[in-house]
Amino acid sequence: MTRQRQLLLSLFLIFGLSGVINAATFDETLRAAQQGDAEAQYNLGNMYRTGEGVPQNDTEAMKWFRLSAEQGYAAAQFTLGSMYFFGEGVPENNMKSYVWFSLAKANWDEGAWEAVEEIKSLMTAEQIAKGQELAARCFKSNYKNCD
Repeated sequence: MTRQRQLLLSLFLIFGLSGVINAATFDETLRAAQQGDAEAQYNLGNMYRTGEGVPQNDTEAMKWFRLSAEQGYAAAQFTLGSMYFFGEGVPENNMKSYVWFSLAKANWDEGAWEAVEEIKSLMTAEQIAKGQELAARCFKSNYKNCD
């Protein structure tokens, strides 16, 4: 594992999982998530990602994280960046990782600041410019035009 991947994994473990699962039951969390609660969607994504109370399923986790991230929930945006970086539930994609880390940074997610700099070290100047353009378009569209 490269130094950058080790650092990003450490950042994710420190900032991406803190305070994730609370005392709410799966049913309560699912109900709130289905009603559009961004924090519940994020928590449900973490339940699926870790297998906490449900079978582990990265694809289902991505679905809930994305719904939360599209509401501007910074922790979900950071987690999407991590999942794209590590290829969890989706193919590895540094560009999408950079975009979601950048959005999380814009929304003041503490771990995203360093993650953006680390992912940039793995990208060309052209890729960074394209990533900045995608992140700006995503932000301006209220997180609906992020691909």
